Amino acid sequence: MNIHEHQAKEILKEYGAPVSKGVVILSIDEIREKITKLKSKNFVLKAQIHAGGRGKAGGVKLVKNLNDLETEAKRMMGKVLKTHQTGPDGKEVKRLYIEEASDILKEFYLSCLVDRESSKIAFISSTEGGMDIEKVAKETPEKIITNKIDLKDEGPSEREIDKIISIFNFSRDQKQVANKLIQALYKIILTKDASLVEINPLIITKDNKIVCLDAKMNFDDNAIFRRPEILELRDLNEEEPAEIEASKHELAYIKLNGSIGCMVNGAGLAMATMDIIKLYGQEPANFLDVGGGASKEKVTAAFKLILADKNVKGILINIFGGIMRCDVLAQGVVEAAKQVNLSVPLVVRLAGTNFKEGKEILEKSNLKILSASDLNDAAEKIVEAIK
Repeated sequence: MNIHEHQAKEILKEYGAPVSKGVVILSIDEIREKITKLKSKNFVLKAQIHAGGRGKAGGVKLVKNLNDLETEAKRMMGKVLKTHQTGPDGKEVKRLYIEEASDILKEFYLSCLVDRESSKIAFISSTEGGMDIEKVAKETPEKIITNKIDLKDEGPSEREIDKIISIFNFSRDQKQVANKLIQALYKIILTKDASLVEINPLIITKDNKIVCLDAKMNFDDNAIFRRPEILELRDLNEEEPAEIEASKHELAYIKLNGSIGCMVNGAGLAMATMDIIKLYGQEPANFLDVGGGASKEKVTAAFKLILADKNVKGILINIFGGIMRCDVLAQGVVEAAKQVNLSVPLVVRLAGTNFKEGKEILEKSNLKILSASDLNDAAEKIVEAIK
């Protein structure tokens, strides 16, 4: 789960990290009242969307008086921003963040994340703040350092913190602030079940103060049940409607841009199915894992979810029955197909528990369903069918 910049900064502030003062605006009418909380004469107006690259898309503006602020806010509110992270449709701006402008001397990059490969907490530091860290890693990898530390209640040691911030060449006073910042990022990961906390840029102002100028946080969906305070920050306007619907049925669904809808049980099998669709020259329209023990109702909801995507020209169902019984899946598919009046090609590959019973249910349904013997056969048939 992602949250907005202004929400991430409130959490940082709660943990003692240095952030610039700002106010969030949900309506243009709120500006004159809320702006009184800020002391600066210059302001930075930021569109709040769950995507990077806002500045290049016109979503970040420096303004020098209240009249200009209102003018820019009216122009920005409701605008559809298109960045490298939004996709071609972009995202509509429905809230704005106004913060006190900072006199920037230097910009850095700092992030803290769960490193699943090593089961440690990784800190990434770079002198190239304000840029895409992926681009820095590709073009100037020597300007990035990664430090991994063991998970422990007391947090990183002074020695570990010194290594994390060594690339920044901070002064003695700045190191004291940075020490508290590193501890704050670590505690957020630990106590809020965050999977990523990213500060980009982390700046030094002209009066030598350290400030978190931008902030991004991601949280582990599987731990949200124990973090109600984080769930309250969820903005459904920023999420794909189909993915919201999927979450109601506890389906793992991610919308993609292809033309072949996929329904699979198990994340690994789903990835393999998507890969083989690409191997045969087409693109998957979604990632959809119905899970190991899906009911007939859950399968029906999944099927409807796939067909709600207008880009879907064909469907590939790939089920290996273990806990999930193939006959239960077949019943759900038949029921859903009849409810939505199936009009696109459907290829089904069943294997495992009760697969014979499942195939029999599909054959007796009087629906136009193509049966596949294995994964290669299934991919070849669905690609040929949509042509």
